[in-house]
Amino acid sequence: MRTPKRHGETAATPIAFVRAILLAYERYGRDPAAALREAQIPPGMLSDPSARITARQMETLSAFAMQELDDEALGWFSRRLPWGTLGMLCRASLGAPDLRVALRRWFRHHRLVTDDLAIDLEVDGWVASVALRERRDFGPLREFCLLSNLRFVHGYACWAIDSRISLLGVAFPFPRPAHGAVYPLLFPGPVSFDAPQARMSFDARYLSLPQKRDDAAMRAMLQRALPLTVLQYRRDRLVVEQIRRVLGDDLVRVHGAEEVARRLHLSTRTLYRHLRQEGATLQGIKDEVRRERAIQLLGRTREPVKQVARAAGFESEKSFARAFKAWTGRSPRDFRRRATPP
Repeated sequence: MRTPKRHGETAATPIAFVRAILLAYERYGRDPAAALREAQIPPGMLSDPSARITARQMETLSAFAMQELDDEALGWFSRRLPWGTLGMLCRASLGAPDLRVALRRWFRHHRLVTDDLAIDLEVDGWVASVALRERRDFGPLREFCLLSNLRFVHGYACWAIDSRISLLGVAFPFPRPAHGAVYPLLFPGPVSFDAPQARMSFDARYLSLPQKRDDAAMRAMLQRALPLTVLQYRRDRLVVEQIRRVLGDDLVRVHGAEEVARRLHLSTRTLYRHLRQEGATLQGIKDEVRRERAIQLLGRTREPVKQVARAAGFESEKSFARAFKAWTGRSPRDFRRRATPP
């Protein structure tokens, strides 16, 4: 049986996720008929394991059920998480200086509302991981509980720094389900099953990106918070930081977009798309890195200006002096005299 959908929408969400929400209704002794009607899900679909609904329908069903049952955990935990709990977790992280602090605040406050599932932030070198520790048997709700909590955290993190967060990997501690093909649509990274615990891993440098939202943005987001779990951000702010690193590591040899893209394992077209989304240019980033390198060397070392020019990626001292004066309004030698105490 097909379900109604709007033009351009794809029905990819498996009916198994709908049945998981209906288990919450069963737990609380409530009739799910109104929720199914609101999401335009015909009851006949529930018995068809191959049936699919759209992301919009899933959002509608989840929001309706959370409010009607007054449980944003949808029956997963030993006690309800009343409507507004997820908003409280978001608000607890508001004002954090960066994503690391925001996530730690989220996880600390999550422990105050339930003991059944602990969420931990782990950092090992350049890899950061969000790990879920199960403290009760979730039974038939286990898959949807673990999947949803990782989606909540990933969606919130992307929203907080206004950036797509690419995942190095996502793992689940259960066998690949029959609808396993949907998982790559839910998580932007490799997915595996039969793991020791549920976790998702990403580049730890995302943790240093600033939290970019204020109270007004928070209020607007909370009016439709659930799309965070289905929205795929295309913009990845970390790419610009990676470009800075690549240029800074080798200013002498790395110049063109093709070489930068190759070192980042991107196509040149993708590199330029990320730059456009950030309102940046490769030349602008290159100038910033060169300027910072030159200022550092002129102010902290006694290297000849000719060597400073070379280290900053210039082929000649003359072109370096011209660029440096355009950046700072001073010649390299005048800058060094003023920066160096007598």
